[in-house]
Parts: sequence; structure tokens; C-alpha cells
Amino acid sequence: MKKIVELLLCILHPLAVVLMWINLASRRDLSGFSKLAWAIFGLIPLVPFLYVLTGGDLF
Repeated sequence: MKKIVELLLCILHPLAVVLMWINLASRRDLSGFSKLAWAIFGLIPLVPFLYVLTGGDLF
């Protein structure tokens, strides 16, 4: 059960990235470089997938 919850959280990551990009596009308090940095770092779903699939404990 725990593994299923962890994998579900990893699958929801792309939705969170899209919502983050929408938020970044509408923010006026960040510079262009800051928006670009957040957009790039938000794309790293590989880390949670590797962590879960290699046997790390998320909770």
C-alpha cells in the first residue's frame, strides 16, 4: 500500500509542474531569470521516481 501511495505522488508531479508554470506566468514580482530557474527546477521528476523505485522510504 505504501509503495502505491508513493508512486501515485510521483505520477501527480506533472500536474503540479503545469500548475506551477501557470502561476509563474502570472507573477509580476519575479524577474525573468527567477521564473526560468523555477520552471527548470520544477521539471525534475526523476528524483522522486528513482527514490521510490530503488527502495527509499518517503514517509
